[in-house]
Amino acid sequence: MSKTILQYGLWQSPITPVSLSRGISFSDLAWDADGTLVWREGRSDRGVLVVLPPDGQAARDLNSDFSVRAGVGYGGGDFGVGNGKVYFVDAGSKRIYCQPLSTGAARPVTPAFGAAAAPKLSPDGRWLLYVHTYEGQDALAIVDAQGASWPARLVSGSDFYMQPAWHPESRRFAYIAWDHPNMPWDGTVLYLGQLSQPAQGLPLLEGVEAVCGSESVSIFQPEFSPDGRQLAYVSDQTGWWQLYLYDLETHQHRQLTFDPAECGLPAWVQGLRTYSFSPDEGTVFFIRSQAGVKSLWQVDLVGGQAQPVQLNQDYTSLDQLAAAPDGQQVAVIASGARTPDRVILINRAGKTRVLRRSVSEDVSPAAYAVPEHISWPGMDGGTVYGLFYQPLHENLAGRGSPPLMVHIHGGPTGQRIVDFNLDAQFYTSRGYAFLDVNYRGSAGYGRQYRDMLRGNWGIYDVQDAVSGARALVGKGLVDGERLVITGGSAGGFTVLKVLEDYPGFFKAGICLFGVSNQFTLASDTHKFEAHYSDSLLGSLPEAAAVYRERSPIFFADRIKDPLAVFQGEEDVVVPRAQSDELVEALRKRGVPHEYHLYPGEGHGFRKSETIEHFYKTVEKFLRQYVIFA
Repeated sequence: MSKTILQYGLWQSPITPVSLSRGISFSDLAWDADGTLVWREGRSDRGVLVVLPPDGQAARDLNSDFSVRAGVGYGGGDFGVGNGKVYFVDAGSKRIYCQPLSTGAARPVTPAFGAAAAPKLSPDGRWLLYVHTYEGQDALAIVDAQGASWPARLVSGSDFYMQPAWHPESRRFAYIAWDHPNMPWDGTVLYLGQLSQPAQGLPLLEGVEAVCGSESVSIFQPEFSPDGRQLAYVSDQTGWWQLYLYDLETHQHRQLTFDPAECGLPAWVQGLRTYSFSPDEGTVFFIRSQAGVKSLWQVDLVGGQAQPVQLNQDYTSLDQLAAAPDGQQVAVIASGARTPDRVILINRAGKTRVLRRSVSEDVSPAAYAVPEHISWPGMDGGTVYGLFYQPLHENLAGRGSPPLMVHIHGGPTGQRIVDFNLDAQFYTSRGYAFLDVNYRGSAGYGRQYRDMLRGNWGIYDVQDAVSGARALVGKGLVDGERLVITGGSAGGFTVLKVLEDYPGFFKAGICLFGVSNQFTLASDTHKFEAHYSDSLLGSLPEAAAVYRERSPIFFADRIKDPLAVFQGEEDVVVPRAQSDELVEALRKRGVPHEYHLYPGEGHGFRKSETIEHFYKTVEKFLRQYVIFA
């Protein structure tokens, strides 16, 4: 069947702004010992816990009274499960609540005092360990599981805490900590704590010892083995995040994985997981990321052999792995280039079962473009990576070469992988090619590649975006006269810097809550990133000249290409003043632009009405300044 020829960028797509706004998202899942599975769904701006009983009954919402979302840093670590109960953080009060998984109302366990995250119930069911922050001071706190006592700070003194884990005997615990100016992917330390139990009151801290890690080694996700003899963790000491075991009796460390692939993640939020012990003691399931694809593996703890689990469907993105109590299956959040996000079960043979779908899946998988993992030489000859999507439509084709959307991910320590990328599909189904740039400094390609942005933010990301577009133009894959650049947060900064440094190269730009002033970013952002720029740009005041040079607001007169700016009013990471000041400079100079400010939105848009408006607005903007210009 021949396809109808229609100009690229004007294809009628089955992926509408309305459909983009009505899907749900998944952020975490957890098992209780009896086989009950709980997961969190993002529905517009609400977080909802869903409970799936082990007896075959239908899944149900836990309650309708609370929005579940933790409030430490960027969030994450929203809930924990144990002893027939779920402990979750209420988005409004930031308190931890406890609710039975069967029937019963939620009741508060912690006071409305600061913010909490990552609640972990002790195996004996008596104590709740969690991350707490108040007035800029972070700590590990403990409270009794009933919430009858006032919580106590158990460990403090470091700037940040993350990923607390209990020993099966409930007298030891592990956690990750680090200090400014590091980020958790720069350098962290894994600690092992010992508790004593007085006759009355909460457990007391007997002592803490550092197990591994340093200011230049990143440790991720400590977990005790089911028998309590070993402590697992992920470390990048070899240059790649690899899985290790620490023997609690002999104090020996043993590396389990060795391939040049990542078994860990940049810990932007609390509660991330990439591996899980099987209850049978002999196996660890883990997620391995290589060349933009995540796959499921298992390693035998006795022999040390690692082998992939061959799935019966094409899932290329896996997150929040959790082994079931029966040892026969794992639960995971999964997707693929043509498979929307799902909560699924995977058995040892690789057979999958879908528990929940994020969208209706009424669009044919054939309508979705599949990206190719590509590389190209940067301006200095160094290798750059990315994902390239060609435009795709079941019934339409274009003539000549398509326009190109160059997308810059946030972070800047982030990565785009082969997942279900509705943003990319929105454009490719309308006749745009789409390039996700994993510029030098991105995660997923080892420590050396990740560290390349140190001192080079605003250089490598900018150059790699331009060189990537040039490489595709040079191969005749895209139209060099219709290039667009888009990105949010740190990616928005790159958009602005590219438009200033290479005016006229891109036909237009789309900037979401982008950094325009590096000085105010360093002084006004939240605690988590308060010193992030120290490694990316240098320390103030010594590096003041660099901060000025890399602040788009001081060179806004160089921007000549049309620009659409989108900003959340309540953004505390990149406050609206950054966008306000930039837009005022554009207005004074008569640069074609649009500015859209969204009430009730923060750093990243959640509301359905916001998402729908954003995509409708972008489509009109591109038609005016790119397709019909």
